[in-house]
Amino acid sequence: MLTPEELRDETCVACPGQRLPLGAFDVAARPSPAVPFSASLGYRVTADTGVPTCVHPFRVGVLPGLYASAGEPLTSPVAPVPPPELELPSDGTLLEAWLLAVVRSAPAATLGETVARAEALAATRFSPAEIVPAMRRVLGGC
Repeated sequence: MLTPEELRDETCVACPGQRLPLGAFDVAARPSPAVPFSASLGYRVTADTGVPTCVHPFRVGVLPGLYASAGEPLTSPVAPVPPPELELPSDGTLLEAWLLAVVRSAPAATLGETVARAEALAATRFSPAEIVPAMRRVLGGC
């Protein structure tokens, strides 16, 4: 199972795993309207029950289940399944969105390598004048 630090690194900002330990929230198979973000709580919840719910089982390392709401035991850890490779857009106005998706889909342990790969790939289609500002916005203004 993931440590609390690994869980925070692997989950997105809308995940209850940012604040709660494994087992204290349910895990759904995928995002859906049935699991909206609750601004008052700061994470996703199941709409009809209000139970904190993660929608990316590959990020938390367990199969979808009703761990908090039904007390199901945590499943054995499963190997993360990365999302498919994201295709570099041909339109420069989509570069920032592509970079953001690439960064968010990268496991914490490979973030530096992922950013370097994304920059190199972007350079095959875009100029540094387009890449650098997009990367700065995505990486928080560095």
